[in-house]
Amino acid sequence: MSSLAEVARRAGVSKATASRALSGAAHVSPAAKERVAAAAADLGYVVSSTAASLVTGRTKNVGVITPFINRWFFAEVLEGIEGALIQAGYDLTLFRLPPEPEQRSRLFRYFLVRKRVDAIVCVGVELAPGEVELIQALRRPAVGIGGAIPGIMTMCIDDEQAARLATRHLISLGHTRIVHIGGDLDAQLDFKVHSRRLAGFRGAMDEAGLEHPDDFRPARTFSVPGGYEAAMSLLADPRSRPTAIVAGCDEIAIGAITAARQLGIVVPSGLSIVGIDDHPYSEMFGLTTVRQRPGEQGELAVDLVVRAMTEVDGGLPSTSIDIPITLVVRTSTTAPVPSLLR
Repeated sequence: MSSLAEVARRAGVSKATASRALSGAAHVSPAAKERVAAAAADLGYVVSSTAASLVTGRTKNVGVITPFINRWFFAEVLEGIEGALIQAGYDLTLFRLPPEPEQRSRLFRYFLVRKRVDAIVCVGVELAPGEVELIQALRRPAVGIGGAIPGIMTMCIDDEQAARLATRHLISLGHTRIVHIGGDLDAQLDFKVHSRRLAGFRGAMDEAGLEHPDDFRPARTFSVPGGYEAAMSLLADPRSRPTAIVAGCDEIAIGAITAARQLGIVVPSGLSIVGIDDHPYSEMFGLTTVRQRPGEQGELAVDLVVRAMTEVDGGLPSTSIDIPITLVVRTSTTAPVPSLLR
């Protein structure tokens, strides 16, 4: 294996300059950085992360905390984070947030310190004030995704506005009998996502002056099977079924489309359905949805912490960034058939 001294000789710089160039430290000219990088590539030299951390005080490692790994939104955010970190030359240490209070406390009090991370990204985690203090004590840049966290820079969509936008779309088409199939209010995600989307749906109905008794069906799980089960129950009686459904997420919406097809209900002429997310399967199902691009949220979080790590104070303001959302109209929504409005 080639040595740092060989890289320095080939690049025509001192060993100290080569070390600074490869570690990303300041005070090295762009031309010198290019020569050192080319020499390292030619010689097959790989920087020791342990040695580099001793010189720079940095580990080139970002810690990511998330409660879920296999749920779509969280997986998409993680994919965006991972790709951006690789591009920036950083490693990722993933911490799955345990539900047990004692284990959760150990993560913040012990594991984050032991792993020596340069920055922290929290995905869908509503931090308690004490947890925020522990992160701030590390003096590392931190970003939260999914909701506002006092004391930390965060980014999120407006969940109420997302459901309001979806509902307004159906109302504009002429629907008046609309039901929201959303997450179980007794099994909330952090930041009360289920309640916020229900509130947005009801707000849009109130704005339009539409009565909405019996307007909500909880899905047992925030998933395709959960949406399927809830829709099968909702749509079973032709006398009481709605003309449109606002789903709490695209997976619930896809489950509802599947249930409608099994019951012989044609989407959209017999039932309009709109979701929230723009899941990769949404286009295949022709699903009208509210797009939020979670992968790009992960990329933005990495951009923020990496830029903060290169600044003198290494901090980020405790502000909230609103992630834009857009309505994507496909073939799952249309005006209701007049006979269904009676």
